[in-house]
Amino acid sequence: MNHEKHNMAIHVFMTVCFVLATSCSRENRLLNRALKAAGNNRHELEFVMDYYRNTDNDEQKLDAARFLISNMPAHYSYASEKMKEFNERSLAILENVTLGPEEQRDSIRFLYNTEYAGEADSLVSDINIMTAGYLISSIDHAFEQWRSGTCNDHVDYEQFKEWLLPYKGAELQPFDDWRGLLSSKYSDSISTFTLLELDSMGTYGAIDVIRNEIHTKNAPTVFWGGDNGPALLDSRCLAAMTYGTCHDYVTMGTLVFRSMGIPAAVDHVPMWGRNHEGHSWFVFLSDRGRTEPTVNSLIMPAGIGFYQYERIPKVWRSCYSINRRVLEYRKKAKYICPFDLCAKDVTAEYGRAYNIDVPLLKNVKIRDGYAYIAMAANMNRPSWKVLDFGKISGKKAHFENMGGQMLYIVLCYDGKELVPASNPFILGKDGKLTMVPSYDGHKVDKDGIVRLRRKYYESYNVVDMRNRLSGGTIECSNTPDFSEYRTVYGIGPVLTSVNINLDGNNVWRCWRYRAPAGSYGSVAEIEMFGAGGTQIFGGKLISSTLNGNDAAFKAFDNDLLSNFETDMPDGNWVGIDYGYPCKVENIRLYPRSDDNDIVPGLDYDLLAWNGNNWVMITAFRARKEYYDAHVPKGVLLWLRCRNRGRNERPFIVDENNDITWW
Repeated sequence: MNHEKHNMAIHVFMTVCFVLATSCSRENRLLNRALKAAGNNRHELEFVMDYYRNTDNDEQKLDAARFLISNMPAHYSYASEKMKEFNERSLAILENVTLGPEEQRDSIRFLYNTEYAGEADSLVSDINIMTAGYLISSIDHAFEQWRSGTCNDHVDYEQFKEWLLPYKGAELQPFDDWRGLLSSKYSDSISTFTLLELDSMGTYGAIDVIRNEIHTKNAPTVFWGGDNGPALLDSRCLAAMTYGTCHDYVTMGTLVFRSMGIPAAVDHVPMWGRNHEGHSWFVFLSDRGRTEPTVNSLIMPAGIGFYQYERIPKVWRSCYSINRRVLEYRKKAKYICPFDLCAKDVTAEYGRAYNIDVPLLKNVKIRDGYAYIAMAANMNRPSWKVLDFGKISGKKAHFENMGGQMLYIVLCYDGKELVPASNPFILGKDGKLTMVPSYDGHKVDKDGIVRLRRKYYESYNVVDMRNRLSGGTIECSNTPDFSEYRTVYGIGPVLTSVNINLDGNNVWRCWRYRAPAGSYGSVAEIEMFGAGGTQIFGGKLISSTLNGNDAAFKAFDNDLLSNFETDMPDGNWVGIDYGYPCKVENIRLYPRSDDNDIVPGLDYDLLAWNGNNWVMITAFRARKEYYDAHVPKGVLLWLRCRNRGRNERPFIVDENNDITWW
């Protein structure tokens, strides 16, 4: 027995030694490659390592320097010196208090497009421009914060290397004193606490104090999507930042937190499970030993339920170290997708994730050992958006850490482009795969008829906003103050819009929609029609709100994404004073929505997936708030609007005519 234990101990020892030797050898190879890639800048990096061997003899700092240098070739900065000038001029615009956030955004974007266009496209690897002085200063500052900090004493060395050590927290961030400048600007509140109080409040409390100070000093304005111009990552611009996307703000917040020695990072989902849009948020290492995610940029505190209604296919964390899996892929793949070389797959931290093997179609030519898993996305047309890669083994493609309750497809490289290599399939909540058959092209006039009302799934928010109309009334009067009025219609449950046909002598000067209690007045659009279905325009807009015409206008601006709504839950109404008795025969009300309902007058295409492409089933112009369509059952369908809107999702109609959105 003792002899067996001895042999086992020797085996374990030898295994550990082999792993350590392999790891060290791999790290040395990365370091040597980085130094070779540095070219004429190699002496700057060797000076840093010599400094920590001889001048400041600190083994841990030497190891940290080797870590930073080894992974440095994967990080980039602007190559053009003109970008420094652009940052200076942008800073002057950001500090101009006479301009609002949108005016600042437009001014900076115009400045770039007219005087610096293309300058942001020229990049250089940090390994070729890093100076010894900057890197040593950055390493020393990070170690001083870590070794003496109160909000990071739970962070071990390996975590420190990723979450606090890096000299930059975002690609294209310039080599400036971001730690000093940002910590100085946003430390007023946190500096009033004693060390004992900081230790008591923990990382969560410190993050929230700093987050509130950012809100107070910057009053962040989030512009969702769109072209905001090049990211302004100069620390002075960050400190003056008044606008940005979610990603801009979580990047800024992460840099502020790290500048004070608090471990934070940026996570992002390339697209939600039923939405072609992605999202970014910041996470931090709590002193409870957990990675805590936030929700909306810097708006919400941590601890709120993380997007309970969203389905999450894949989550990536922006790191400093190179992802060896992606590095190997870049070296071996014949077709290269632009996967982030320094992103870490953290999907499993956000829910149950599955490793799956997907059967491939037999008739597809495959010229590579890699396959790609993708989701349906509207990229100006129905398309498939690649999320990750996997390896092909035999007749199957293997993928890791995929979120469930979603629809995917496998794409492969055929020597020219990525082509469908599997049937679309649903990865269930239990990890099982259900393949979706392709439309075979048969005529559908004998198939079942399904009433289509939308081109995109109904979110909880859309349902809530529709319910806000229920209980409202249509009222008319001959005086603008409605001192005397008549109720002509009571609104019940709402599906897409409210179409009110009025009978009798409906000739009144003033008409209004009175919102039910608790609804905040929410309504997107009101349309008034006279004889023959002719829409009635003109008149003076009136409403209950003190904002008068400005608020009322949003209910009559022919824009379903602008809304009449107030800060008061009760007593709201909005309408028109025509100034003379006006006969109204029909009224249509639209609730606040995402503008993805079928809208009368717009043009639509109903498509089906045939295994290779989306093919036309039928095209129509909507005459009502719905369309009764002949559809094939059990296959993947897509309803497109040719006039407006990008939010569209595939769906399946089952034998009971029930629609499931994917």
